[in-house]
Amino acid sequence: MTDAIWDALKGLAKPSLTELFDGDSQRLDKLSTRFELGEEETLGEIRFDWSKTHLDDAHIAAFEELAGAMDFAGRRAALFAGEIVNPTEGRAAEHTAQRGVGKEESVQLALDYHHKTAAIVEAILRGAMGEVKHLIHVGIGGSALGPALAVDALAEEGSLVDVHVVSNIDGVALERALRACDPQTTMLAIASKTFTTIETMTNAESVMNWFRENEVADPYGRVVALTASPEKAVEWGVDETRILPFSESVGGRYSLWSSIGFPVAMALGWPDFAEFLAGAAAMDEHFRDTDGADNLPLRAAFADQYYTRLRGCQTRAVFAYDQRLALLPDYLQQLEMESNGKSVKADGTPVEGPTAPITWGGVGTDAQHAVFQLLHQGTNLVPVDFIACIAPGDDLAEDHHRILLSNCFAQGAALMAGKASEDAARAYPGDRPSATILLDDLTPATFGALVAFHEHRTFANAVLMGINPFDQFGVELGKAIAKQIEKGGTTFDPSTEALLQAAGIA
Repeated sequence: MTDAIWDALKGLAKPSLTELFDGDSQRLDKLSTRFELGEEETLGEIRFDWSKTHLDDAHIAAFEELAGAMDFAGRRAALFAGEIVNPTEGRAAEHTAQRGVGKEESVQLALDYHHKTAAIVEAILRGAMGEVKHLIHVGIGGSALGPALAVDALAEEGSLVDVHVVSNIDGVALERALRACDPQTTMLAIASKTFTTIETMTNAESVMNWFRENEVADPYGRVVALTASPEKAVEWGVDETRILPFSESVGGRYSLWSSIGFPVAMALGWPDFAEFLAGAAAMDEHFRDTDGADNLPLRAAFADQYYTRLRGCQTRAVFAYDQRLALLPDYLQQLEMESNGKSVKADGTPVEGPTAPITWGGVGTDAQHAVFQLLHQGTNLVPVDFIACIAPGDDLAEDHHRILLSNCFAQGAALMAGKASEDAARAYPGDRPSATILLDDLTPATFGALVAFHEHRTFANAVLMGINPFDQFGVELGKAIAKQIEKGGTTFDPSTEALLQAAGIA
């Protein structure tokens, strides 16, 4: 049945963006939506504008039919009900329960864990553990990318605690953090679901050695563990009163909402972290309760499928016209490419056609002077997402923010309109797609909704392709070979052997 739907989609006309606007006076109303996070005005709103993509009524209708054939409603219901949606590992995916939306007992467990996290955060900020000015947070993957993004986005000014997120096993990364901290006023957060991740545990041991070398009294008393394996943390030496657990059903790249968000709460304070959860919950409820193209993450997934499957686009670009969101493309790379970078469906059969595009991006206006040449005049068709905020994040002259937003909106207009010229080098073909996500302000609530939107967009894409977005076996093979190298006694290909010998590892 889905083959017939895809055949129908491939056979639909593909008018230009200009033709789509000229032929439908209601196009903007259909594809641009103001999403209000709640009745409380303080939570704010976000505008999602997909009108400058090639989605039209015919494509949307066909994609809605595809969603029905792929049992999108059933898969979504299973997600929120806490059923097994990760069949290869036999697990649920209960990140929404961390925000208060999901199976009742899972929501209650998450709430209990949040109460413990809030109590420890508030105790530390009150000085119960002595003076704490710095927090070194060691983790990797979702245990680091999420906290780093959130701290950078929300705690640029006036952080209650100076947070340094370290993920790389390269000692340079950790040394930079250590140089910025006073060992006598520093705490260590170890974020590892299994509490065995080699990069994280190696970095943690080095921080402990730094404590000892600087004669910190009771180094283990300066440690908080964020893990789904509390018994392993106890074995490592962390006092159980400072272990903040989270559920096994919360995946790493979806874990920011759990105790993995501890460094965010330390930087902002618990009330702001609670607002962050509330913003995500508003998006959860919208995604759960809204059908068809009115469902914002599903609408975005329709556009994603259009460009990967029907137009052969191998990449998708994300440009944040806000310095505070500079790490968002990095975060989305893991979220989207680790979730949907698969070649088989959840049932083990091959996926017909391309899956996740390569996600990349940068910060405007810097990116305009680096990569936009290719976007405007290159041979690759690249759908672009622009993300910006109406309210500025600075207190400088208003010229800064006005010029920033003007450039953001101008790029979308220029990609669509293009410009003819008798000089081929100065001609812009136009008809190049973009979407815009415009926040009224970057607050914990709007930021939470923004991140949750992308989580659900990723899930919706997975459903439309029949993929399981919650496993990531592709990251394991290289790690297994690295362990073989550490143990020694294994022979590899000639190139790898020569590299090992050159580095003095063999």
